[in-house]
Amino acid sequence: MSAMPRLPLTPEEFRRLAERAARFSSEYLSTLPDRPSFPKVTGEQTEKLYAGVLPEEGSGERVFDDIAQVFELGRPPGPRFFGYVLGSGEPVAAIGDLLASVLNQNLTAWRSSPSAVSIERGVVATLAHAIGCDGFTGSLTGGGSSANLMGLALAREAHAPANVHGAQGGVVYASDEIHMSMPKALALLGLGRENLRLIPADENFRLSPARLEQAITADRAAGKKPIAVVASAGTVNTGAIDPLREIAAVARRQKIWFHVDGAYGALAAMAAPEKFAGLAEADSLSLDAHKWLYQPLDCGCLLFRDGAHARATFAYSGDYTKTFSADPVEGFAFFEESMELSRRFRALKLWLSLRYHGVRAFRASIAEDLRLAQLLADRIRKEKDLELLAPVALSIVCFRHRGFGAASPDELNRFNAAVLKRMHERRKVYVSNATLRGTFALRPCLTNHRATEADVLAIADEALAAARELHSQPATVTR
Repeated sequence: MSAMPRLPLTPEEFRRLAERAARFSSEYLSTLPDRPSFPKVTGEQTEKLYAGVLPEEGSGERVFDDIAQVFELGRPPGPRFFGYVLGSGEPVAAIGDLLASVLNQNLTAWRSSPSAVSIERGVVATLAHAIGCDGFTGSLTGGGSSANLMGLALAREAHAPANVHGAQGGVVYASDEIHMSMPKALALLGLGRENLRLIPADENFRLSPARLEQAITADRAAGKKPIAVVASAGTVNTGAIDPLREIAAVARRQKIWFHVDGAYGALAAMAAPEKFAGLAEADSLSLDAHKWLYQPLDCGCLLFRDGAHARATFAYSGDYTKTFSADPVEGFAFFEESMELSRRFRALKLWLSLRYHGVRAFRASIAEDLRLAQLLADRIRKEKDLELLAPVALSIVCFRHRGFGAASPDELNRFNAAVLKRMHERRKVYVSNATLRGTFALRPCLTNHRATEADVLAIADEALAAARELHSQPATVTR
């Protein structure tokens, strides 16, 4: 007597559901240019709809009837989304995510997922080659934050070993424009956020090599132990690129680790390598394919120059994970070089996407994002009511409205915060914000393969329109 399936779904039923999902997804993608930039919904509504305890009994295929509403109340990945630093979700890669979930590989080691592990090794090598870091190895991660955490773990173990006896302390250096993942990483590694030495950035929001070396020298004289410097290959506020080659030289002279946070910008080295001179001198490097290769979340990466450092940092195994092959491929284990044991097949979507379109197409799309950012910057320069607040090094354009003669810096900040809110309410473009040395900035970031010239120029149009609306009812700005 055969047992009943515990979670019954026949191949025919799966095919019908998958075809239904594919039809819906295709129709949704076709509507993206016409969708508002943000749904008209409140937190109270989404909590009421989705935050409750799920029922004991299943509803079968009827649950797919609710997917349309989930999409309607989500933020659409349309051509006028320019918030944060987020890719636009390439559809071939989305299919790759479905296939990876069907295959359901755990990329611990080659023996647990032979084709998948070799695909990831090839994808990592491709990323390293594309940005001029041939010979670097590494692994895909959940994002730049986990890649940065692991990069600083490599630095700690190389210069202040802690795996056996615990953290012994050490100082890490970065500009005050560094990403929030760095203080978090120091806290998690037991180094402490007070040991992240934030050096004031220069007038172009970059880390100064001279100030860096002065800070290291002063700390050594005070009995501190410098262990690493973190440079940005594209800061999250302005897109500034630190002088990588000069910082690498300081790190070599001072005998400390050189990590580059390239989560936002490093992949732009595919299109503009001249902006990233010195990138290949890093000891470790983070990047995010779900940003500037437009992949669906999540798809980060940590690259490192020397795998021996990674193994010294992360290799610790139980009997149940030991491999018994001396073959360099068949005996390979990602968990010996990463903090992760269970790892999903992130590489399949990127492998399919890059092979479907070709690396050249992605390089050209990144170059177009860079061009469109300069186009927007030129438009802002020509508008008497708008002003740029930072150089446009990559694809972030920080600007503000001049505020119709606002009386004080605080008043101007409040006005521009209200402009941003009104832009969101108008639902025609979506941008985020930054604060640059006390100045509130409107901050579009162009990492969107769907955006056209008209979409990008609409950012300036919408800022001007929102400001005019507010100016006609000024009481709403100062409340």
